Amino acid sequence: MPFQSPALLIGVSARIYYPSGPVLDLGGVWTKTLHFLEQSVAQWLMRGGALPVMVPAVDAQSVVQTEELNLGHYAQALDGLVLQGGNDVAPASYGEVPIAPEWAGDPVRDAYEKSLIEAFVKAGKPVFGICRGLQMLNVAFGGTMWQDIGTQMPQALPHVRSEMYERNVHALEIVPGTHMAALYPGLQHGMINSIHHQSIKDLAPDFVVEAHCPDDGVIEAIRRRGPGFVAGVQWHPEFRQKNCQVIFDDTPLLRDFLASARAQQSN
Repeated sequence: MPFQSPALLIGVSARIYYPSGPVLDLGGVWTKTLHFLEQSVAQWLMRGGALPVMVPAVDAQSVVQTEELNLGHYAQALDGLVLQGGNDVAPASYGEVPIAPEWAGDPVRDAYEKSLIEAFVKAGKPVFGICRGLQMLNVAFGGTMWQDIGTQMPQALPHVRSEMYERNVHALEIVPGTHMAALYPGLQHGMINSIHHQSIKDLAPDFVVEAHCPDDGVIEAIRRRGPGFVAGVQWHPEFRQKNCQVIFDDTPLLRDFLASARAQQSN
């Protein structure tokens, strides 16, 4: 879809790269914390005619301090928010202790994204979560997570295969009567990519499940009840290849999110 006028500006939460040693002493980006927007997410939004804008994060080590970054200004200036994928949600963010050191997650990003969610919801702007983004929405509104599907849900399918990455796929079942079902009339099943080792354990209050994996019950899509637009999917719609008939067509999801953003723009 071509660029739409007036411009539809969609904020995207920053992914965070932390330098890990040992690294070559080359200086530059290799030794700095980086905030970045994944190209595929940006292009996914651009295909819908929107302009993606990455919203920066700050932490205790930043030159700009938290009190100097008013995320409410971003929520007022932008038309919607996408939470992109990335590092694990920290168990500490939902009141648990990591069951393994490698699953400690990213509490800095959690706090930043929770503040972003609060700002955009308060401003009445739509929020859409992708993979970790779905998980962060669940946690931000009071839900919890399985820290590792393989360990805590041994009966489940392998929802991540590092050697396959986005080529790892499994079945999806849409829950009848939901908003997602209305977006896909006559369609209840599909195939989605799967690149996650955490999943929703306790669903946040006031949320409904819109889709799940029929083989093991893992929640794959959620939406908040009531007014406004707060929803997320566990898969990566931005990784779907153009004209691919095998993987679930996420175009209706993107159009629905951007239509909500456009509606808020005109208010």
